[in-house]
Amino acid sequence: MNNVRVFLVAILGLFLCTPVFSEEKKGDLGGEPYYELGARLHEFAKVEEDYVKVAKWYRLAAEQGYAKAQFALGFMHIHGKGVPKDFVEAAKWMRKAAEKGYTEAQHNLGLMHFNGDGVPKDYIEAAKWYRKAAEQGHLDAQCDLGWMYYGGDGVPQNYAEAAKWFRQAAEQGHLDAQCDLGLMYQFGEGVPKDYAEAAKWYRKAAERGHLDAQCDMGLMYQFGEGVPKDYAEAVKWYRKAAEQGQLDAQCALGDMYSLGNGVPEDDVEAVKWWLK
Repeated sequence: MNNVRVFLVAILGLFLCTPVFSEEKKGDLGGEPYYELGARLHEFAKVEEDYVKVAKWYRLAAEQGYAKAQFALGFMHIHGKGVPKDFVEAAKWMRKAAEKGYTEAQHNLGLMHFNGDGVPKDYIEAAKWYRKAAEQGHLDAQCDLGWMYYGGDGVPQNYAEAAKWFRQAAEQGHLDAQCDLGLMYQFGEGVPKDYAEAAKWYRKAAERGHLDAQCDMGLMYQFGEGVPKDYAEAVKWYRKAAEQGQLDAQCALGDMYSLGNGVPEDDVEAVKWWLK
C-alpha cells in the first residue's frame, strides 16, 4: 500500500471513529466538517476509488446546504470524477451554491447557461449570473460580462460598459482582460482610441505570457502604433507567441522573414513559419 493510500485510510478511519461524526450528531454539525474532509482527501486522490470517497463527503456536506461542497460536487459531475458525468446534476448543485452567493458557482452557472450545458442555452441567464459574481469581484466573471456587453449577448450592446468590466479585471491582473482592454483602446471602442494606452495593456499581459497580447505587441512595434516602430522588437514578440503555437504570430513572423524586416531575409524560414 503506497503512502498516499495509507494516509487516506488513516484519515478516514480517524474521522469515522471520531464521535462527532457519529450518526447521532451528524445533523448538528452543518456541512463544513464533511466538506473539509472531502477537500483534504481530494488533495491526495489518484484513482477513481479515491474520487468516489471524496464525492461521498462532498455530498454529505452539500445535502446540508454547504455552498462550497455544493459547488465541488457540481464540479465533479462536470468532469465525471467519483460520480457520473452529468451536466444536469452539475447545474443543479451549481445553482444551489450560486443562490447562496458563492461566486465560483455563480460564474460556473453563467458558463453553463452560455454554453447550454445541463441547462437551456440562455444568454440573459448567463449575463445575470456573471453579473452576480462580477459584482462580488470575481475576475473571470468580470471579463466574461465585459464580452457579453461587447457582443450584445443577453444584454444591450454597450462598448463603454464592456470596457468598464474589462478594466475592473485588468487592474487586478487578469491577463485576458488586460489584452481585451488593450483591444478596446486600439480600436477606440468604449474608450478614446489611444495606441499608447493599448500598447500599455498589451504589454502587461504579454510580459506575463499571454500569447494574443504578445502577437499584438508585435503588431504595435511593426507599425509603430503607441510605441516606436521597431522591426526587431516586433520580431521578438512575434517569435515569443509563434513558438508557443499562436497562429497569427506564426504567419506574421513568416512575413517578417519574407520581407527581411527585423531579421535577415530568408524565404525558407518564412515558409517554415507559414506552414506551421
